[in-house]
Amino acid sequence: MTATVPKTLAERIEDLLPQTQCTKCGYPACRPYADAIAAGEANYNQCPPGGAEGVARLAALLGKPNIPLDTTHGLERARPVAVIDENACIGCTLCMQACPVDAIVGAAKQMHTVIAQLCTGCDLCVPPCPVDCIAMVPVTGERTGWDAWSQDEADAARARHDRRVARLERERAAAEARASARQAARAAQADQPAPEAPPAQAAAPAAAPAASDDPEAKKRAIIQAALERARKKKEEMAKLGAGPKNTDHVSAAVQAQIDAAEQRRRRLGLTDDENASHPGEHDRSDRPA
Repeated sequence: MTATVPKTLAERIEDLLPQTQCTKCGYPACRPYADAIAAGEANYNQCPPGGAEGVARLAALLGKPNIPLDTTHGLERARPVAVIDENACIGCTLCMQACPVDAIVGAAKQMHTVIAQLCTGCDLCVPPCPVDCIAMVPVTGERTGWDAWSQDEADAARARHDRRVARLERERAAAEARASARQAARAAQADQPAPEAPPAQAAAPAAAPAASDDPEAKKRAIIQAALERARKKKEEMAKLGAGPKNTDHVSAAVQAQIDAAEQRRRRLGLTDDENASHPGEHDRSDRPA
């Protein structure tokens, strides 16, 4: 006989969440929100994708009254799917980095596309896009909340999210291992005595590699040119009164992701203008907490 381990309260709460991993509740994913509810640190009406039915499910589990959805975290709505304008996409990969369920495919400097069947409608790919080429298109008509989403879809989204988290952790550990190996190699090399040059032969100065032979320099030049084209396009659109439409009222959690992505781009030297404002950067005073 196989013994079954009873689920914790947080696990039972997580089972009732839609697993869109959208962060609208104020937590970085559905499981941290479930943990916060179980610990009494968060209310059970902060999940817009779950809507009124989601609140009712949680209230029944917790033995608490059925209360209205807290709309400061967002409104219940028809489920959208992200759609990328592939003609405007510059292949910056920021949307891929933001997608919590790996629903976007593409490669650096290549056109990206969304796998509609995998998209949870979380909106997280929209603010980081530097060329405003992603739209959230409603696909469920008048059906909202759990009427626009199924338990099977939620379970599949959670599995993809968990696999992504595990993959990112493996990649982080591998990167740290490579960095440690390089550091150890440099230390070992520094401990070795420098070889003596032959007396009859003067050491020739090392020739610097030509910039045209540096693949990293080529990569950066290509991306820089693409970003410059995008910047000019955005300036032209702004003059016509058609600036970015999807960067207002970004939550603090989403803004933190945007800032982290921008810092990575700056470290790589991929910013189009050191003095330009970040994509989606607006007066924080009009954003919900």
